Amino acid sequence: MTHTTTTSKATIGTRHFLSVREASDTDLGRVFDTAFSLRDERNAGKPNAPILAGKTLGMFFEKPSLRTRVSFEQGMIELGGHAIVLGQDEVGLGKRESVADFTRVMNGMVHGIAARVYKHAHLVEMAEHATVPVINMLSDLAHPAQALADAMTLMDEFGRDLSGKHVVFVGDGNNVARSLAMVCGRLGAAFTLASPPDYALEQAFADRVMAQCPGMDLTMTHDPKQAVRYADAVYADTFVSMGDEHEHDDRHAAFQGFQVNDELMSCAPDHAIVMHCLPAHRREEITDEIMDGPRSRVFPQSHNRLHAQKGLLAVLMG
Repeated sequence: MTHTTTTSKATIGTRHFLSVREASDTDLGRVFDTAFSLRDERNAGKPNAPILAGKTLGMFFEKPSLRTRVSFEQGMIELGGHAIVLGQDEVGLGKRESVADFTRVMNGMVHGIAARVYKHAHLVEMAEHATVPVINMLSDLAHPAQALADAMTLMDEFGRDLSGKHVVFVGDGNNVARSLAMVCGRLGAAFTLASPPDYALEQAFADRVMAQCPGMDLTMTHDPKQAVRYADAVYADTFVSMGDEHEHDDRHAAFQGFQVNDELMSCAPDHAIVMHCLPAHRREEITDEIMDGPRSRVFPQSHNRLHAQKGLLAVLMG
């Protein structure tokens, strides 16, 4: 959550969640505490308190979604609030409606704005014009809402203290990898990206992570078998993200040997779990045997999207 303090970003005191990097340690702790508490109530068959009663989240989707839409919309419902869902056909962001005008309109009608966009710059511009919270539901640079659920899944497996745990991301150094690397650093876990040479994390981003998380073990390698040798969690993701479809053939050629399968997992410790942010392209980046096997935490991880998003909404809007 960005606590804005200058007029270059937004009105003083407005709190946004555009990336994990901008969230304070206090806010991250509050989100996780709240998420676990709300999940415990739900699992016990108790309704959550309607702490968002009378509040509406305006959700804009420039990119399609399953888990993101359901988790945020259901989260608002379970906390007593309401969600309005808008697509690009209705808004025409950057075409029929400028980002600034869209934000000013929504700002006077809803209590929070959540957007899933191609360009992270659009979220930054929304935050400049909003006095209600702006939430990043995915951009080309970051997917912090996913990272919250990832962290919950790791905590479910290894406890709230992730110090010394090792997460290995096998695939593209994309928005999911960036946010996962940052949340690992903030929570004391080591992070390794195993990718082909042209798909590593940008050095500027790696430098930012290390600057914010001094002493973090952040590694990049091109050898997935070596990378997983000391992994506590092995994370797979699609080789071709939305917006990269024109690179499909080149990417699949580059990622030969990076599939998360029995051969790769035989190189990992026996206790290592497998994660995937979904949607999965089965038999491409991950095999059915691994995705549906005993080491997989993929579907509990997807369910944690609901609980993590409820924690985030409660902290930002409650």
